[in-house]
Amino acid sequence: MVNQQTLNRSASFSGIGLHSGNRVNMTILPAPANSGVRFRRVDLEGKPEIEARIENVSETNRSTTLAKGNVKIHTVEHVLAALAGYGIDNAIIELDANEPPIADGSSREFCKIILAAGSVQLPEKKEYFTPTAPIEIHLGETVMTLFPDEAFKITCTSADKKGRFTQFYSTEVTPKTWEKELAHARTFCFYEEIEFLIKNGLIKGGSLENAIVIREDAVLTTEPLRYPEEFVRHKMLDIIGDLSLLGKPIRGHVIAVRPGHAGNCELVRKIVEQINKPIHAAQTFAPPPAKDAPQPVSASEGAMTIEDLMKDLPHRYPFLMVDRILKVEGHKIVGVKNVTINEPFFQGHFPGKPIMPGVLQLEAMAQVAGVLLFKVLKASNQLAFFMAADAVKWRKPVVPGDVLIIEVELTKIRGKIGKAKSFCKVDGEVVSEAEITFMLRDV
Repeated sequence: MVNQQTLNRSASFSGIGLHSGNRVNMTILPAPANSGVRFRRVDLEGKPEIEARIENVSETNRSTTLAKGNVKIHTVEHVLAALAGYGIDNAIIELDANEPPIADGSSREFCKIILAAGSVQLPEKKEYFTPTAPIEIHLGETVMTLFPDEAFKITCTSADKKGRFTQFYSTEVTPKTWEKELAHARTFCFYEEIEFLIKNGLIKGGSLENAIVIREDAVLTTEPLRYPEEFVRHKMLDIIGDLSLLGKPIRGHVIAVRPGHAGNCELVRKIVEQINKPIHAAQTFAPPPAKDAPQPVSASEGAMTIEDLMKDLPHRYPFLMVDRILKVEGHKIVGVKNVTINEPFFQGHFPGKPIMPGVLQLEAMAQVAGVLLFKVLKASNQLAFFMAADAVKWRKPVVPGDVLIIEVELTKIRGKIGKAKSFCKVDGEVVSEAEITFMLRDV
């Protein structure tokens, strides 16, 4: 087994961002085991952090962008590739702007500062991912496949849409091959793309100092190509950076044709799906945790059986949307709806993909609210009529097997008109909510 690694001391580099054009100071700090790699915006209040994980990827247009709330970090792939290439598992990357410096368009400068800082082994072991079966993605012209392997290998073919500068390269990725064969490959673009990129607010910091420009059959650069296949090798550099967003090193062989950031990130998502499959399968056959099951509540707390409910509510099959009242406390009530595959609405909503209609969740909230109004006003021989719904939000789908917990609180009563704030929850998470208005009328 191989141990996790971090930097021995901090490493710093300054420059400008490729797309933002902002001046930026970057410092890579050591981090404890199992903390992974994360970015820290020291220029913002509270110094917010974004973990370098696939779930935080927000954009993949010409670079990979991470986001959390309103905080963003653009063009993260080159510095992530440098850390992954040397096997650094844990680090904090501090930035005083929204994009790491582009340097010369490769990872060379980042490699220099990482080597100068040195690395140190941590007591905890590395956790590798090895695919249990081939994983394949097709995204436009991009095709990528990951096969199981004892090492990490990349075989890549790159070309533009016109088939120009088609290049091929293949290597096993180790710290030595990373540093020698891939790390110096610079980013590039085609001349006809430049106008589009500028119009879209990109490459504000771009120049021939940090990118290669291809115009027709000419290669515009301030120095000779560093590798005969520099373009495809830079694509492989990007793959290493983007695949590090999995959060663990890979033992597998990536075969990529015309890769890009969108395809790289999609492959990581497919890897996550394969990792989670055994977990999902185990959950499918395991009994539900006892803590998720509604606990019986005594009648003294206002609990109501289905027989009690049918005395207060006129609704009947197939429109009675509450099975039980757990409790009534003052102006608050909690009801339960057990959602089963036998619900009649699943026949048409939707065949093969059963989802409880949002309007029926709203109806369930209204029925429970009506019961509460009956209790508060001590009404009898009356019906609760639904009048209005505001601030309605449906947050997650409700499917067969879910237990819908319906929570309602009366916020205003005037005569026989009531207003209430209501929520539907599954496993403690809000799946829908609304502010509803209803009134009682004589039968």
